[in-house]
Amino acid sequence: MSVARIILAAPLVFGLTTVAAAQTSNDIQVTMPGMGTDDMAAMDNSIFAHAWLDQAEGRIGGGQNGFRWDGQAWIGTDYDKLWLKSEGFALGRGGVEDGQHELLYDRALTSFMDVQAGVRADWGSGTGRTWAALGVQGLAPLWLDYEATAYLSDGGHAALRLAVSYDILITQRLILQPQIELNIYSKADPGRLVGAGLSDIDTGIRLRYEISRKFSPYVGIAYAGKFGQTASMAKHAGDSAGAVQFVFGIRSWF
Repeated sequence: MSVARIILAAPLVFGLTTVAAAQTSNDIQVTMPGMGTDDMAAMDNSIFAHAWLDQAEGRIGGGQNGFRWDGQAWIGTDYDKLWLKSEGFALGRGGVEDGQHELLYDRALTSFMDVQAGVRADWGSGTGRTWAALGVQGLAPLWLDYEATAYLSDGGHAALRLAVSYDILITQRLILQPQIELNIYSKADPGRLVGAGLSDIDTGIRLRYEISRKFSPYVGIAYAGKFGQTASMAKHAGDSAGAVQFVFGIRSWF
């Protein structure tokens, strides 16, 4: 995938998140016969919990076989939640690359958008780093799942992460999911082999089969690429700057 295509794709992702941020929606409450205001308030304040692995996959090809995970969990009410997010790569030669973990407070703004704030910790083969995080997450028009988060680190670095995915139902159980995630940094961070500007992108398309709603094996194709200064740092360290890989894994939730 050329840098030109990435540059063309980036405005699309920015556009989707901008549309989502501009979207307004009135919360809809459905009442059951005999249910009063106190009952509705009690439902709003009930504590729920949910966790899922969106990606738990092996990647083969491009000379850099490995394992990628991407999971989230939350606990809270309809309006206030505590979120835990984790994603990263475990390389075939050993070690973790670009492991990111976030603890966030989440507040529902509308039925389709939440605002999130908290901390992110980077643990991996490079220098560890801690970030303050502020962003939005939800559903854009056409049922696009999106996340847009800005970060400010303890070393004065700023970053922006954008992620969009979409489920295309081929049948009720067979689902095709295109996905894209990109990271932008304000300045170089040699300790983590990260350069300024558009740093990296992870995109792909996965076909999953829902054996049950809570368990779905999948296969697909993914592209992980590094750009600009980040690509130069990777090559200097003897790593690949980008590769197309075959992926296989499971998606589950509870």
